[in-house]
Amino acid sequence: MKRSIRIAAACTLMLSGCTKEAAAPAFDPGDPAPDVAGNTAPSSQTTSKNAAVAASLPLADQQDFDDAGRGLVASDPDLRVMGSAGTPIWDMPAYGFVDGDAPASVNPSLWRQAKLNNIHGLFKVTEGIHQLRGHDLANMTLIDGDTGWIVVDPLTSEETARAALAFARQHLGDKAVSAIIFTHSHVDHFGGVLGIVSAEEVAQRSIPIIAPVGFLDEATSENIIAGITMGRRSLYMYGPRLPRGERGHVGSGLGKGPAFGTVGILPPTTIISETPTRMTVDGVKLVFQNAPGSEAPAEHTFYLPDRKAFCGAEVVSHNMHNLYTLRGAKVRDALKWAGYIDEIIELFGEAEVYFGSHHWPIWGNARIIDFLEKQRDMYKYIHDQTLRLALLGYTPREIAETIELPEALQQSFPNRGYYGTVRHNAKAVYQRYFGWYDGNPANLNPLPPAEAGAKYVELAGGAANLLENAQSAYDAGEYRWAAEVLNHLVFANPKDEDAKSLLAKVYDQLGYQAESGPWRDSYLTGAFELRHGGPDVGVDLAAAVDMLKHAPLDRFLVAMAARLNPEKAEGKEMIVNLVFSDVGTSFVLELQHSVLRHYERDPNPNASVTLKITKDLFLRMMAGTAGIKDTLFGDDLEVEGSKLDLVSFFRLLDKPTGTFNIVTP
Repeated sequence: MKRSIRIAAACTLMLSGCTKEAAAPAFDPGDPAPDVAGNTAPSSQTTSKNAAVAASLPLADQQDFDDAGRGLVASDPDLRVMGSAGTPIWDMPAYGFVDGDAPASVNPSLWRQAKLNNIHGLFKVTEGIHQLRGHDLANMTLIDGDTGWIVVDPLTSEETARAALAFARQHLGDKAVSAIIFTHSHVDHFGGVLGIVSAEEVAQRSIPIIAPVGFLDEATSENIIAGITMGRRSLYMYGPRLPRGERGHVGSGLGKGPAFGTVGILPPTTIISETPTRMTVDGVKLVFQNAPGSEAPAEHTFYLPDRKAFCGAEVVSHNMHNLYTLRGAKVRDALKWAGYIDEIIELFGEAEVYFGSHHWPIWGNARIIDFLEKQRDMYKYIHDQTLRLALLGYTPREIAETIELPEALQQSFPNRGYYGTVRHNAKAVYQRYFGWYDGNPANLNPLPPAEAGAKYVELAGGAANLLENAQSAYDAGEYRWAAEVLNHLVFANPKDEDAKSLLAKVYDQLGYQAESGPWRDSYLTGAFELRHGGPDVGVDLAAAVDMLKHAPLDRFLVAMAARLNPEKAEGKEMIVNLVFSDVGTSFVLELQHSVLRHYERDPNPNASVTLKITKDLFLRMMAGTAGIKDTLFGDDLEVEGSKLDLVSFFRLLDKPTGTFNIVTP
């Protein structure tokens, strides 16, 4: 059974793509020891490996649990937030199974993190600062001002933000929103803003909205160009198609998972571009650090000197973060990231309270400094050792296999790979400096997967021999090798059900062993799709229109050019004027050599056709809520020239659905 996917609340973490349905598919009763998703039981090798992880870490240390529960004001054990379709877009009770000792099907370190992320409610951080945790992937922080709350990071979706603020008002009083701080440009930190305040109220009351330099452009642009691919890959990174359970999704490490609601945004009124930037907001003194190009392209942290409280945004958190995110995004700069944390220690080293955009706070100066130093040195170590090994001629895969954190960093739970990992972060550092090519000419122009798969099957003496070898590897617990072998077989013949079945079982075991939430979800989603197929409906931008309307128009034209089908456009030349009648902006689109270029300029008098359209209608067309053919022949726009030419132009553009295969060709 396939499911439909919405971008709604899961773009740009961008957390693109979430399921709308919760019903489980039907499964083959002959699958050995299946759970609701058809996953097999953990093998003896997986059980032993996870037991070894448990023995290697101080899992009995309760400090994080004490911190995560400290200051609890109230918690809702039945916390569910329903969407307009009547299905939950946030469901904490679904994670009620995360309790007690880790089952053999979950890495015990990840299980510990999942238990910590299950602790949810309204918490007092320090005098005048409260946090709502576990109401969404991120935290919403409320800072008492003279006239109301300064709201920090209003969650992913309008629905969850509205519910969280209502819960706070129920227990703390009906305070107004006096200011908003967006710490960075990922959707789980701004997407719910229209659930706590309207654009009209912001204008009427002159509510300040504070954000880092570049925020609006970065927040709205990433998924316009690459969002369909990111959305599809995000289904692997966050596991929304997986059931919640001991053999399914247990959490993302960063939190439980993204909310699946409606996304909006409000333009900032105050931009932070310098470090330090001091200001007073609703009577509260704040000192900002601008940290662009760390965890997000636009990000800042801030300090409250009167309360000695430091907000680390997502520059620091209780897990190793991603230098490269599995959904696909620009690689982050580990050296710069470590430098920002060092700057935090210099600027705000007297802090007595740390709180962040995810996870739980830390109290006490010595503990905060220890946390910051180890986070700083973790990113610096991965950076330096990757380059050291590259200088010795090691390739990315060899580097990833070689690097291990020093004991002092490895034993620190906030440095564990619950979200990012040493292995894929090391590859990210290599990629940032040297790109995708490892220098070996054999890897310069390799065969694509299907063709290579056929050659490997032939080399193995046929599919039966290859499958037999893969089964032996599986039985021996050599799951990484079994995955590599079976992947060739599946790509050579995607109709080979025995190969797909065994590969799914391999992915089960790799998922059960993963300490990283995204690694676990990626493996288990791969297993799910081998058994049940991919989604039949892809990215839907309709619920994100309130956000997309703030994106620069030229981003949509870049995305349009990336959809031009070169075979259809071969030999065609055309000039199209695109005039936005309501905002006084016009673009000239030029098609030549199977390339579509755009220029912001006055209409070209020699154009084949001129389309006069409102920005709102254009965005609805791009979001798929207004059909091109119906729109072109309706009364809501004006066409000068041939409508048939305009239709023929749009027919040159691909219409990707975001349902492409990943674990099969």
